[in-house]
Amino acid sequence: MSTKSQPATTSKTPPAIASALRTLEAESSGLTALAAALQNGLGETFQEAVRVLSSAAGRVIVSGIGKSGHIGRKIAATLASTGTPAFFIHPSEAAHGDLGMVTPKDVLLAISWSGETIELKTLVTYSRRFGVPLISITSRASSALGQASDIVIELPRASEACPHGLAPTTSTTMQLVIGDCLAVALLEARGFTATDFKVFHPGGSLGAQLKFVSDLMHKDDRLPLARVDEPMTSALVTMTQRALGCLGIVDGDGKLVGIITDGDLRRHMGPSLLSATAGQIMTPNPKTIKPSALASSALDILNKSRITALFVVEAGRPIGLVHVHDLLRASVA
Repeated sequence: MSTKSQPATTSKTPPAIASALRTLEAESSGLTALAAALQNGLGETFQEAVRVLSSAAGRVIVSGIGKSGHIGRKIAATLASTGTPAFFIHPSEAAHGDLGMVTPKDVLLAISWSGETIELKTLVTYSRRFGVPLISITSRASSALGQASDIVIELPRASEACPHGLAPTTSTTMQLVIGDCLAVALLEARGFTATDFKVFHPGGSLGAQLKFVSDLMHKDDRLPLARVDEPMTSALVTMTQRALGCLGIVDGDGKLVGIITDGDLRRHMGPSLLSATAGQIMTPNPKTIKPSALASSALDILNKSRITALFVVEAGRPIGLVHVHDLLRASVA
């Protein structure tokens, strides 16, 4: 059991805040111990677990009961959403027919802090009988679960945040974090991209961030464009009609060479404005983005550059325009 250092508090610290700080300190100590273990003996075991999970032809079957079961459900959901097919089986339901969900191509990931959870016996026995690889997450490699497993991810023993040392707190945090470590390592091993992520997250604000620029851009007759040699008298008409606050300037080959914004018009306001050409008023080399880029990337460029619109280009030619208002309406922000 690790010793807990006490966070700095004063006599004026409210009891609830002092309690919260002690909890954070205890759980942080558990994660520090986990990081240290991964840099030592646990690292080799972790690598082997990632290898087995990534090479599985089937699914990752996660199981556990009580608080470990709740953590297991989250781990299974994280794996599934990041490119590793996975689902959770309740160990009691497994004994009443759900074992039929498990195939020899799958890998079983069993979670038990003590390693002596009796409810897991049916799943463990089934995995041994039919050759289903068994990986366990436990704090005791010498436990019944640990001894039955092909790979044991043995978590370091750490003090629970519960003052009685009874309620699973630090232990479940460590279980959750090692599950996240597995999911991210598998994600990276598979080369899982943001585009792949979009397939599994089409809804909500996350789904909006994963939309492509091509999904949101203005195009065709909504695209505000003018030639570099076009008189500002007609260029202003196009800019006003499109009402997007800017005008893209193209050369004789149709490639984007500049942009005119409301700010450019204010800077050139005067008698000579209407007698000038678009090329004389434009700001050259405007910021652009590809149609295959994510909407979240477009918003990042707009925010960092402090601009409101981006032209979407392919081979240097403008094919669309995305405005910050489009991103806000799509709830990308």
